[in-house]
Amino acid sequence: MMTAAPNTAPLAGVRVLDLTRLLPGPMCTLHLADLGADVIKIEDTGAGDYAAPALRTLVQRNKRALRLDLKRPEGVAVLHALARTADVLVEGFRPGVTERLGVGYETLAALNPKLVYCSITGYGQSGPYRDEPGHDLNYCALAGVSDQIGREGDAPALSNVPVADLLGGSLTAAMGLLAALFDAQRTGRGRHVDIAIADSMLAHAVVPMISMLKEGHTRPAGTDKLSGGLPCYDLYRTRDGRHLAVGALERKFWDRFCEVLGREDLKPLHLPPDATATQALRAELAEIIGSQALAHWQQRFAGTGCCVTPVLRLEEALDDPHFRARGMVIEPAPGEGPRQLACPVKMSGYAFELRRPAPRPGEHSDEILAELGYGDAQREALRMQGAVG
Repeated sequence: MMTAAPNTAPLAGVRVLDLTRLLPGPMCTLHLADLGADVIKIEDTGAGDYAAPALRTLVQRNKRALRLDLKRPEGVAVLHALARTADVLVEGFRPGVTERLGVGYETLAALNPKLVYCSITGYGQSGPYRDEPGHDLNYCALAGVSDQIGREGDAPALSNVPVADLLGGSLTAAMGLLAALFDAQRTGRGRHVDIAIADSMLAHAVVPMISMLKEGHTRPAGTDKLSGGLPCYDLYRTRDGRHLAVGALERKFWDRFCEVLGREDLKPLHLPPDATATQALRAELAEIIGSQALAHWQQRFAGTGCCVTPVLRLEEALDDPHFRARGMVIEPAPGEGPRQLACPVKMSGYAFELRRPAPRPGEHSDEILAELGYGDAQREALRMQGAVG
C-alpha cells in the first residue's frame, strides 16, 4: 500500500536532450518526461520528426521543443551550450553521424563530463551490421524472435505493438541510461550507452532459449508451452467470433477452470500424455467455449481466480474498470486533444500528470535559448542564419 506523500517527480531537475524521431527514442524519452525530466525535443529545421501527427500527440507530451540545424556551426554551438546544462542526451542517428556533425559523445563529454549519452540504433555502434538500416520486423527476425510468434504451420505473425522498437529501443534504452545517470551522480562521470534494438530482442528470448538448451533447437512456433503447445494455455474462439484467453498453466488454476466449466472429469488432463490426447482435449475445449458468446464467459469466469480473461479490443480495454481505476487512461477536456495512455510507473510520493501537450516543432525555441542566455538580438540572428527554427 503506497502512503500519501508530497507529489514530487523522481526525475525533477534532470534535463534530457532528445534528438530522436519516430517511435523507439521518443517513447524512451516520454517515460523520462512523464517521470518529471525536462525533456527538450530537438528537431532539424527541415522535415524534423516526420512521425504521423497522431503518434506525435501520444509520445511527445510533457516535452519542450526546439528546432536546430546541426549542419550549421551556429546550430552546433547551441547544442554545445545545451549539452553543458544537460544530464542526458538521447540520439538515434546511424553510427558515425553525430561525430560528423560535431556533436558526438567524445566532443560533448569534454564539455560536460557528467553527460550520459545514449545512442539507439538497430544493430549498435559496432559489428558487421552496424551500418545496415532496419525496422522492428527485421530486428525480431534476425534475433530469432519472429520465428517463435504464430501458429503451427503458419507464417510467422506480425504484431501491431512493435515489440522490438518498444522493448529494445525504448525500455532497454531507459534502463541503460538511468543506470548510467545514477552512476554519474556518484562518480561525476557519464557514459556512452550503446543500445542495439536487435541485441535487446536476443537478450530477452529466454523462453525459447530453454527449449534450445534442452533439445538443441527451438520448437516450431505454436508448439512450445507458452505458444500453443498446451491446451491449458491457449486462445479459444467463442460463438460470436471473439476469443477467450485461457491461462490455466498451473495445476491449481486448471482444476478451478474445470470446476467452473462443470467438467471436473478433465482435471487429470492438465498436461496430456501425448499428441493424440492433446489434440482431443483442445478440440473438446474449443467446442465447449465455442458454444457461448464472449459475454457469457466473461460473466462466468469473473472473480473465479483461474487465469481466464477475454481478449479485448483496445477500445474495450480503455473502458475496462481495472485500467480506469489504475488511472491508465487520460481523458482530456472537450477540445483539448484525444484520449491518451498514462504512465505505467506507479510509486509512492508521485502521481503522474499531463503537464503539457505535445509541442509544435520549435514551439519553445525562444524560451530554451533565453534560458541559455541568448538575448533577443542573438536569437533573431540565429533565425536569420537558419540555425534555429
